Formats: sequence, C-alpha cells, structure tokens
Amino acid sequence: MSTMTLFHAPLSPFVRKVMVVLHETGQLQRVQLHTVNISPVSGDAQLNQGNPIGKIPALRLDDGTVLHDSRVICEYLDQQHVGQPLLPREGSARWRRMTLASQADAIMDAAVSSRYESFLRPEDKRWGGWLEAQAEKIRRSLANLEQEHLAELASGFDLAAIGLACALGYLDLRQPEFGWRERQPGLAAWYAEVSLRPSMVATAPVA
Repeated sequence: MSTMTLFHAPLSPFVRKVMVVLHETGQLQRVQLHTVNISPVSGDAQLNQGNPIGKIPALRLDDGTVLHDSRVICEYLDQQHVGQPLLPREGSARWRRMTLASQADAIMDAAVSSRYESFLRPEDKRWGGWLEAQAEKIRRSLANLEQEHLAELASGFDLAAIGLACALGYLDLRQPEFGWRERQPGLAAWYAEVSLRPSMVATAPVA
C-alpha cells in the first residue's frame, strides 16, 4: 500500500479535519505523520519543500507532489476511497455542501486568528477591535448554522459536518469562555452526538 506524509500539528483544527477524514474513510494506514512546530513567525524547512508558503496541513504524495490547504487535501482523500463520498460529486447539492464547509473553515480561521492575536502578539500590541470582529464572525456564523442548516448538518457526517465539529472543538480548546452552547443549544446537542464518533475521539486535541 502506498504511503503519504502528512505534515501535522495536533492542535490545528485544519489538521484535525484531515485526520478525521482519514479515519472516516479508512485511509489512516496510508499516511505517515510528520509533526511540525510552526507559528506565523517561525517555519519548518522540510514543510517548506514543495510548499513554499509553509502551510499546514500539507500532504506529500508518493510521487513527491505536495498538496496543501485542508480543503484541497480533503477533496483529494475523498477521491481515494470507495465508500460514500464526503461531498456530492456534482449538482447543486455539491455547491451547497461546499459552501457550508467553507463556512466551517471560516469559523476556524477566525478562531485561529484570535489565538494568534491574543497569545502570540505582545500584550501591548494586541488589538481589541480585531478580536471582537473575529468573535462576531464566529457568533454570526454559528447563529446562521443553528437557524438555517441544523437539519442538513445532522443528515450525515460529511466534509461540512466534519469541518464544523473540528471548529467547535477548537473553540472549546482555545476559547472555553466563548459560551456558544448557551446561544446554540441545537448545535450543542448535535456536537455532543458527533463527538462520540471514533474519528472524533481519536483526534481530540489535548492542550
């Protein structure tokens, strides 16, 4: 069986999304993990080979090709297994689910940006307005998902649902005071259920 290399930082929600996909599609044994410790101001030489922007996750294929960005990697992995696709292959359903997956990624982006601003930036240079703007993006997105898309998310554990579950897990890890469960009880109940899936248990982040 072919072996790929996944450049991996266990606390990244984007890395976790890829790991959940590997578990859900039965491809975990095809991948070797290469752990990297990077930040916006420090990189990794091996990670940068074939991936000049230094993004994680990055997946090096057998032929040396490097895929980066979790959306690209998850799309690739979804084409490599024989089970039920994690995204519809065509039609309006594909674009709808891809848009939901993008919304989940945007929640992750805002949460990671908040982490960088509040933890890595020197305290005297932190921008409170930036942090509040990221929090508002997250609040709006979660309210929309609760009001408009809960039934869709509950219909199957596909890429949109996986992305949202990883985003909520990251919020719990880095911003436990955010209080999203009180505002979105439907999402809270959904998340409590999907958190019991073996793929989610196996990839749960530990600070």
